[in-house]
Amino acid sequence: MKIMTFNTQHCLNYVTREIDFAKMAETILALDPDIVGLNEMRGESAHPKYDAQVENLAKLTGMPYFYFAPAIYFDGENPYGNGILSKYPIQNPETILIPDPVEKKYTGYYETRCVLKAEIEGVTVLVTHMGLNPDEAENAVKTLLANKKSEKCVMMGDFNLVPTDPLLAPIFDAMKDTAEAFDAPKLSFPSDVPDRKIDYIFVSFDGKVKEADIPAIVASDHRPHTATVEF
Repeated sequence: MKIMTFNTQHCLNYVTREIDFAKMAETILALDPDIVGLNEMRGESAHPKYDAQVENLAKLTGMPYFYFAPAIYFDGENPYGNGILSKYPIQNPETILIPDPVEKKYTGYYETRCVLKAEIEGVTVLVTHMGLNPDEAENAVKTLLANKKSEKCVMMGDFNLVPTDPLLAPIFDAMKDTAEAFDAPKLSFPSDVPDRKIDYIFVSFDGKVKEADIPAIVASDHRPHTATVEF
C-alpha cells in the first residue's frame, strides 16, 4: 500500500500563487499512491473561492473514493480542513475535532484542528494538521494516540513540529516513523528550499516499510511525502 501525505495549501500553486487543481493532481498522479492524506483543503460553500476541493482532486486523479473533514468554518460558512483520496473504499469515515486549549498560553495564531479517521482495506488511517502553538500540539498528540490502533494503522499529515521536538516523542514511542527508510535525510518545507521536516507518515509496528521519500517537487508550499507499507 503506497501512502502519500500532502499539504496543498488549499491547492495554491507555490510559484504562480493561483489555485491550481491541475498542478496538485499532476503531483499526485506522478507519485501514484493508493491513499492520499490532504491538508489545508477547502470545502464547498456559497463563497466563490470555496469549491469542493477534495472531490475536484478525486475527479482529476481518477481516485474514486474521497472524504472531506472540515475542522473550521471561516466566517461561519466556509469549511476548511483535511481530506483523503483512495483507490479503495473508505469505510466509517469520521471527523474528530481536536480540543482547543481551555486557556491560550501563547501569543501565536490559534485555529481549531481535526483528525480525519477512516478504515481502508482493514487499515485504520488518521490524517491531521496540527496547530502552531505547543498547547495545541499537546492536544493533537493526545487525540491522535487516543484514536490510533496497535496494528494496521497509518498516521500522517503536517505536524508543524520537527522530529527532535519533545512534543512528538509520545508518537515516536508509539509508532514507527517511515522516514527511517529514507536513503538520505529529507526535508519537506518550504518546498523550493526546504529547511525543516514537519510532514510525517507513521505506521504501527506491525507495518513493514518498503520505501519512503520526500521528492523534490514544488507544487504547493510543502513537498509531498510518500511511503510504501506492507501489513
